[in-house]
Amino acid sequence: MKGNDGKPITQSEKCRIVPMTIIFVLLCGFSFYMGGIFCSERNRFLFINGQKSLEPSKNFPSVGSVQIKSISFPECGVDYQDYTPCTDPRRWRKYGSYRLTLLERHCPPIFERKECLVPPPDGYKPPIRWPKSRDECWYRNVPYDWINKQKSNQHWLKKEGEKFLFPGGGTMFPNGVGEYVDKMQDLIPEMKDGTVRTAIDTGCGVASWGGDLLDRGILTVSLAPRDNHEAQVQFALEREFGGIYLLEIHRILRPGGFWVLSGPPINYKRRWRGWNTTMEEQRSDYEKLEELLKSLCFKMYNKKGDIAVWQKSLDNNCYNKLARDTYPPKCDDSLEPDSAWYTPLRACIVVPDSKFKKSGLTSIPKWPERLHTTPERISMVHRGSASSFKHDDSTWKKRIEHYKKLVPDLGTDKIRNVMDMNTVYGGFAAALINDPVWVMNVVSSYATNTLPVVYDRGLIGTLHDWCEAFSTYPRTYDLLHLDALFTAESHRCEMKYVLLEMDRILRPNGHVIIREHDYFVDGIAAIGKGMRWECHKEKTEKGDEMMKVLICQKKLWYASNKGLR
Repeated sequence: MKGNDGKPITQSEKCRIVPMTIIFVLLCGFSFYMGGIFCSERNRFLFINGQKSLEPSKNFPSVGSVQIKSISFPECGVDYQDYTPCTDPRRWRKYGSYRLTLLERHCPPIFERKECLVPPPDGYKPPIRWPKSRDECWYRNVPYDWINKQKSNQHWLKKEGEKFLFPGGGTMFPNGVGEYVDKMQDLIPEMKDGTVRTAIDTGCGVASWGGDLLDRGILTVSLAPRDNHEAQVQFALEREFGGIYLLEIHRILRPGGFWVLSGPPINYKRRWRGWNTTMEEQRSDYEKLEELLKSLCFKMYNKKGDIAVWQKSLDNNCYNKLARDTYPPKCDDSLEPDSAWYTPLRACIVVPDSKFKKSGLTSIPKWPERLHTTPERISMVHRGSASSFKHDDSTWKKRIEHYKKLVPDLGTDKIRNVMDMNTVYGGFAAALINDPVWVMNVVSSYATNTLPVVYDRGLIGTLHDWCEAFSTYPRTYDLLHLDALFTAESHRCEMKYVLLEMDRILRPNGHVIIREHDYFVDGIAAIGKGMRWECHKEKTEKGDEMMKVLICQKKLWYASNKGLR
C-alpha cells in the first residue's frame, strides 16, 4: 500500500490494464499508432553508488536516507532534442516493416539507455500560455519547415514570422475544425449534453479536433505515429488481417459508445476520384467495413456527407446471438479481456461483462455529476469501495490546497499540461477540475488496476511502466506529480532513469511535485541537482515525519554543442 488512506495494494505479479472504456473514437483519415506487443524486461533497481536494491516497504529506517554521490549529467547531442527512446527512428532498422512493426514500442535495453539531458532547440522560448497556445506556438520551439511545407495546404498550420499558427484545419476538415465538429454534433446529439465526455483521436495530426472539443466539455486522448506518413496505410493493412484494428476499437469502447469514420471509403461515390482508386474498389471496401462492423454488434447510428457514425451495442443481446462458428469469434475464458500493456492484439470479440449494468453510455451519470459519483467498476479494485473513493476525493482536495501554497503557479495560466504519474482513482486531477489545466492520469502497470475508475469519472489516462520511457515527445508537460512511486517500485526501476525520463518530458521552467517517503527524498534531490533542477523539501499538509513533499523546478538552458552522441 502507499499509505493508510484507502489506496489499493500493489500487485507485483501482474501486468494488467482494463479497457480504456473510451466512449467515442474518431479515425481522421487513415493514420494511427499501434501499441507494442512484446513484454518488456523488468529491470532491477540500482542506486547510482552501487547499493543493493530495496524491497518496497513502509518500514524504512527511521534514521538516515538513500545516499547518492554527487553527480552531474552531461548534455545529449543537439540531434537528440526530439529524442523518444521507445519510438526512436534511429532504431527502426532493427525491426521489420511487416504491419509496421517498427512503429511499435521498442525500448532500448539498459546498456543502451542514454544518461544525458535532452537539450531544447536553439532559441527555445517559454511556451505561449493557454488559451492562446491553442492557436499558435513559437517556431523556435518546433523548428521544422517540412511540416509547414507538407501540411499548409490542408490548413493544419502555417508559419508567420516567429510563430506557427493553427487555423484549425485538417485532412478531413480543410475549412476548419469547428465546422467539422458542429456537423458531428448534429449527427451525435449526445456530444452536447454531457453524455459523451471522453474521446480518443487516432491519427490526430496537430490535435485540432481534440483542442476544439475542450471548449465543448469533452476530453480527448490524441494519438499519432512518430513522424512517418507510411502509417496512413496501416488501416488498409489491417483489413487484410481480419479487421483486428476494429476489434481493438470495439474492446476499448464503452457499451453504447460511438465510432466515427471520416474519409475513405465514406462518401466514396463522390470522393473516389481524389483517392487514387476506383469506385468499384471503394464500394467493395465500404461493404466489407459494414459487414465487419455488423459482426461486431455495431449498428449504423447516423451518416451525412464525409462522416459516418456507428454505435456499439448497449447490451449483450447481440453477442448472445452470435453463432460459435462465426467470424470473428468471441474471446474465450483463456484471454484476460483487461490485459493490454504489451499484449498482442486479439482476433476475437471481447464481450462486455454483463454484471456491470451502470457503466454503459446511457447508464453512467452525465458530466459533471459523474466526476464525484462512485463508479460501479470500483468493485474490480482490491479493497475498492464507495468509502475509499470518497476518502480519496477528500484527501486530494486538501493536498491540492497545500500544493498551491508550495507552487503558486499551480492554478494559474502558467501551468497547463499536467501529468499525475501514478494515480489511483484520479483524485489529483479531480481536485484540479476547476483550474485551467489538462491532466494526463497514468496508472502504473505494476500497481492495482484502477484505470476504469479514472475513465468512469470522466477523466482520461493511460497505463505505463516507469521502468521505461513514456510515449511522448520531450518538453510535453508543465508539471509532473508523483505520489510514493519510489516507495512502491524502487526494487524494479532505477531512480536515475525514472528522473531522467521526467526531465525529458518536462518543459524548461516546468515544475515537479514529488510526494515521497523521507528515506528517498534527499537522494531524489541529489539527482535533481545533477539534472540542473532547483529543489527544496517541504512538509506535507499533515506535517508527517515520514512523508515529505519535494518541490523542484527545471532550469532553462541551451545546448553547448558538446553533448554526447
